[in-house]
Amino acid sequence: MAIVELFASLDLPSWAAIVLAAVVLVHLVPYVLDPHGIRAYPGPFWAKLTDLWLGKIAADGHRSERVHDLHKKYGPFVRLAPNHLSISDPAALAVVYGHGTGTLKSDFYDAFVSVQRGLFSTRSRPEHARKRKIVAHIFSQKSVLEFEPHVRENLSKLFRQWDMLCEGGAKGLSGNEGEGGWQGREGRVWYDCLPWYNYLAFDIIGDLAFGAPFGMLTSGKDSAPTAVSQADAMAAYGQGGTLKVKHVPAIQVINDRGEYAASVGVLPPHWRPFVKRLPWYNTGDKAVQNLAGMAIAAVARRMEESDSDRRDLLAKLRDARDEDGNPMGREELTAEALTQLIAGSDTTSNSSCAITYYLAKHQRVQEKLQQELDEALASEEDEVVPFERVKHLPYLEAVVNEALRIHSTAGVGLPRVVPAGGLEVCGKFFPEGTVLSVPGYTLHRDKAVWGDDADEFRPERWFGKDKAAMQRAFAPFSVGPRSCVGRNLAHLELLTFVASIFRRYSFVLENPDEPLPTNEGFLRKPLKCNVGMQRRNV
Repeated sequence: MAIVELFASLDLPSWAAIVLAAVVLVHLVPYVLDPHGIRAYPGPFWAKLTDLWLGKIAADGHRSERVHDLHKKYGPFVRLAPNHLSISDPAALAVVYGHGTGTLKSDFYDAFVSVQRGLFSTRSRPEHARKRKIVAHIFSQKSVLEFEPHVRENLSKLFRQWDMLCEGGAKGLSGNEGEGGWQGREGRVWYDCLPWYNYLAFDIIGDLAFGAPFGMLTSGKDSAPTAVSQADAMAAYGQGGTLKVKHVPAIQVINDRGEYAASVGVLPPHWRPFVKRLPWYNTGDKAVQNLAGMAIAAVARRMEESDSDRRDLLAKLRDARDEDGNPMGREELTAEALTQLIAGSDTTSNSSCAITYYLAKHQRVQEKLQQELDEALASEEDEVVPFERVKHLPYLEAVVNEALRIHSTAGVGLPRVVPAGGLEVCGKFFPEGTVLSVPGYTLHRDKAVWGDDADEFRPERWFGKDKAAMQRAFAPFSVGPRSCVGRNLAHLELLTFVASIFRRYSFVLENPDEPLPTNEGFLRKPLKCNVGMQRRNV
């Protein structure tokens, strides 16, 4: 009773001092006790005491660059949070992410759950194995080739739009200055190519995952239908009711969701319900809801087409069975379709834009690539070249790999939890529960692997004598059992995009000395790429 009376008698400054002392103790005690034995590893002072430091870095939108700078300062081991160590050594890839080591995804991935846990966000090893067994064969090389007609059809739609822009540009005409706007001068069309790559990637994955493109290439606008209410939509499944939808800017929604999840995900789980209430996180929380609604609306529409003979991704997911012969339920099917929408659109559009930037910046490389394409495809009449004709072109492959390396769309170190029994990584032992990550952005700039010009875009490095070492440090799709299941589709798309586009058009940068502006949520995304484009005489 005396203690209650004591607290009741305290004034506001005293309460503030008590709260501050409690916060300090909560963060200081784990640092002093050091349960995971990582206190000796270097890193920013505040990172050693609180997860808030990494949360702030993630929210600022340049996490990979900041972590890279820390590795240059401190070496291969850097402490990013009280229980999170970043390791920038290629040898760590196979241990932290590889088969048989038993590492688990951390609670970072809980922030990405929408509808229900999908292949990307599930943290359970048995559940992931089940899901991967269902999904993996859908993305086998043989199966992915069945998707090629959808890729080709949508790329042709892009060419219709770009040909009209080129015609106007050659005449010196001007278009709208809004989204995808353009101006004509100097015989070229000058515009931001990023929105168009977004339209292309979204329409293709919409075509594959949901049975129909979103229509962005045709309209030149970022718009997709989403269910007005998730709860009502899920209740309406199979009831024959009318699904209420609204249209949202899908590209912006995915951007907002990625930034939100990447910054909230590094915070302790018990903080997240409170953080989501803060005004500056409100947009991201709404984006999570809108994304789920997009998948619900699209899957519901597709499921009504029971007589469709389309052999697209959603049809394959619907027909797939687990080892017990059971199909996916409606919610699980929706969650997996949503996973493919996000992974299949965002990564491809970002990488395509980055490739265009580096080829427009380095005219010598662009001309060398076009020479290879012209010689190899001299007899090819189709405007969209078949994947079979370009999949073995060496310089094309080097250009794509070099852009994936230098841009590093997925550059963030993906966090893994050390399993029971501990784990030895690069000669250091880490006990159970320690969170480890290997930053792709930094690995892709390791001068011991890539040479002193590691920060430069130079495709010729892929023909050097150290190619085996480079391949071991090259992880644009991650490695191990949790690596990107859609890498075969991404490979087909990128090679087809780059070969077809640069065979047909030439590009220059509007401002050759400006770096490619980026912002990073879960992915490193270009913000714009202003180029001058014209048709080639082929």
